[in-house]
Amino acid sequence: MPTEETKRALVVVRTYPVPDESGIESSCTAAITDQGEWLRLFPVPWRLLPEDRRFRKYQWVEFSVIKATSDSRRESHHLRRDGIRIVSPVLKAGDWQARKHVVLPLRAHCLCCLIKQRDAQQFPTLGIVRPESISRFRISRDPSPWTQAQINMLRQQHFFAEAPEEELEKIPYKFYYDFRCPEPTCNGHTAMCTDWEMGQSYRDWKSKYGDGWESKFRQRYETDMIQNRDTHFYVGTVASHPNRWIIIGLFYPPRAAQQNLFLGDESGPHPPRL
Repeated sequence: MPTEETKRALVVVRTYPVPDESGIESSCTAAITDQGEWLRLFPVPWRLLPEDRRFRKYQWVEFSVIKATSDSRRESHHLRRDGIRIVSPVLKAGDWQARKHVVLPLRAHCLCCLIKQRDAQQFPTLGIVRPESISRFRISRDPSPWTQAQINMLRQQHFFAEAPEEELEKIPYKFYYDFRCPEPTCNGHTAMCTDWEMGQSYRDWKSKYGDGWESKFRQRYETDMIQNRDTHFYVGTVASHPNRWIIIGLFYPPRAAQQNLFLGDESGPHPPRL
């Protein structure tokens, strides 16, 4: 039986929460350990955690974890909810070098290569890649509401935490990037993005801009990410569909020629602090 261990890691991804089969809302979290290894944590009921355990992206955190037996993916670990200790402030948004120092040593050549490697030896199932080109950002309407079973999960009482003030909103859209790898044989990829930052941007900007949310949203996640940023994709496989890769987060330092421009005053609406 797996034994509990403590891992110190920099959080780099949090996906938008969904109702989980365990009866809570859960966000999949990816981190990079101080040993330079990928770590997937689940389930993470982030909105149900006490304030002093609500870690944010690009914070160093100590986690008490057990290797998941219900998930064969090598990087997957169960998180003990009371075994979270935040050990650093968030690395500043403008300090991309500090983030790169941890993140970029794990950058793979391309998604095509990750797929081949995973197919050959069943891992890795997490990675970060820089696309050769991003041709399109797509927004697809997803009008289906939470199922009644999912609603029941969200509304049930929890012994270990108070319910969030707001019930989890289902985002009525899905977001995709079309891109190509630097691999000469790449036929192109279309991948859905489940990043919490993107979902929360929709919620914030829909509230602020009403029907004008999409133009602001595209300014950030299409124009800015494609034209102004050295955009990378954090990618991972789906537990229920092990051959399917999705984008679980974005890593978007400014392009080198625009470093000084964007450190002081980033264009477009600012994404929410997560």
